[in-house]
Amino acid sequence: MLIISILVNHAREICVKATDEIPGHLARRFQQIAVAVFLAEVEEAGYDLTPVQYAALAAVGANSGIDQVTLAGLIAFDRTTITGVVDRLVTKGLITRQKSSRDRRARELTITVAGRRTLRGVAPVVEAAQRTMLRGLTGSEANELVRLLQKAIAACNELSRAPLHGAAAG
Repeated sequence: MLIISILVNHAREICVKATDEIPGHLARRFQQIAVAVFLAEVEEAGYDLTPVQYAALAAVGANSGIDQVTLAGLIAFDRTTITGVVDRLVTKGLITRQKSSRDRRARELTITVAGRRTLRGVAPVVEAAQRTMLRGLTGSEANELVRLLQKAIAACNELSRAPLHGAAAG
């Protein structure tokens, strides 16, 4: 029994060490933490937004009149699933969606007054959440992490199921 226990513990140590060194696992863990921190801080401040909804709202706020396909590319989100995100933002009264005057198949998205108010109000909360996510790093380490993430993402962007398109893509 003792030998089995030692072998199991040794196997766990190997697995833990291995996953702690795998970039994909680390990226997934950081994503889990980032989402949990974002949701907790935004909810505590009285807002009802997910990270993807926030990204979409900010993108529509900066690009009034964009269509859903362009929005999906700007925030690197699946074109099929973006419809649900937009639906929820419309239901919350944060954006409007209307037929495009240029393309009858497209829908133009515009931020509402409530959407702008929400963006202004939630901005300091989102900034605080970012600081919380990086609290174990110095300022220069946090900047370096962001730089390295941007570099890795730019090098592999086209491999994503939802590649980033637009100015931030590279």
